[in-house]
Amino acid sequence: MVFVTFSSLYSFKGLKPSSFSIPHADKFVHFTFYFVAGILGVFFLRELTKGTIRFGKALLLMAFSMICFGVIIEVIQEVFTLNRMGDVLDVIANSAGAVCGVGAVKYLFSKRRTLKWKI
Repeated sequence: MVFVTFSSLYSFKGLKPSSFSIPHADKFVHFTFYFVAGILGVFFLRELTKGTIRFGKALLLMAFSMICFGVIIEVIQEVFTLNRMGDVLDVIANSAGAVCGVGAVKYLFSKRRTLKWKI
């Protein structure tokens, strides 16, 4: 999350932009950051609680936490930085990435392949 926070708040002004430009490519980056963060967050909760928190509760808690974190980062960008701007589309990309990341964990580790999560 330190990397996501740094990347979201640091001003990359002054770096030479690439001549190759894809419209809204930053939304893909936002999605990817929060997708990975959602996956790692679920595993973090499992390790932190030694598996005592229910799997479904951990999934919901992490999705909610990642969405809140994404909203807070966008508000901080808008209010406290000079060279960064908050964007509703970034919030949507962040939220979609978090939900898809948590959903991927649920899909991969729910039925036959469990995480040995205590129920």
